Amino acid sequence: MSAAEPLITARDLVKRFGDFTAVAGIDVDVHAGEAFGFLGPNGAGKSSTMRMIGCVSAPSGGTLRILGMDPVRDGSAIRARLGVCPQQDSLDPELTVRENLTVYARYFGISRKVARQRADELIEFVQLTERAGDTVEPLSGGMKRRLTIARALVNDPAIVLLDEPTTGLDPQARHLVWERLFQLKQRGVTLVLTTHYMDEAEQLCDRLVVMDGGKIVAEGSPRQLIDRYSTREVVELRFSEATLDSYVGKLESIGERLELLPDRILLYADDGDAAVAAVGNRDLRPSSVLVRRSTLEDVFLHLTGRTLVD
Repeated sequence: MSAAEPLITARDLVKRFGDFTAVAGIDVDVHAGEAFGFLGPNGAGKSSTMRMIGCVSAPSGGTLRILGMDPVRDGSAIRARLGVCPQQDSLDPELTVRENLTVYARYFGISRKVARQRADELIEFVQLTERAGDTVEPLSGGMKRRLTIARALVNDPAIVLLDEPTTGLDPQARHLVWERLFQLKQRGVTLVLTTHYMDEAEQLCDRLVVMDGGKIVAEGSPRQLIDRYSTREVVELRFSEATLDSYVGKLESIGERLELLPDRILLYADDGDAAVAAVGNRDLRPSSVLVRRSTLEDVFLHLTGRTLVD
């Protein structure tokens, strides 16, 4: 494949399970060296898409090319060049940190000497050197996650698939994982990830798609999506009264859009301070006011809604 050709190309990609269509004809290109994200609520089709890219689930329709190869015909060759960090850690708790890497390396035909050398390099990269000889079972969740990422890199993959890489981690552990993933991106490693954390997507992703109902409803960089689907700033207004419905009419025409939530009202405006001044000019006295920049989470909720999907 040529250097300019995308590492992953999907056209009208479909995945069905009986009468249910999980992925309903999506087009995706992932280029070498970028961090690409799939965002969406539960049931949007993210995991089904990732499983097809990971060559563990065959497409039901459309075309999918990975590293210039067909995942149905060339699945083994593709998987040999993929690194996979699943949502649930699948480490061997009875093996040491180092052994989890060296044993896994053997599945790729890597010699013992190279496997040991690569394991030590990866253990240092994820800051687990002091725990290299310890078994996995007593490690913290953050340590296990970092080890799982290290294991995904043991075969020097062309593409690393990360499914919810920091779910369940405390803030310190999350930021350490972010640092390591950012360093991988700087090295030119291609990352494909799913995440429920919008700040994570903003931090890591060069480009992303938002999926809903098996379809792509938006695509672009985090900044492009914010510019396209939200405003520069958001004003959060809280009032001491139990019901906020009576304020909706009084706030109309301030900013570009208004959203009523159970505990607050959101005003979307390019100039938050001007919107706050307009609220005061209407003799409205909120109990608290917060002006913040618009985020990818605002875009996500605007596109997919705030109703939970099980």
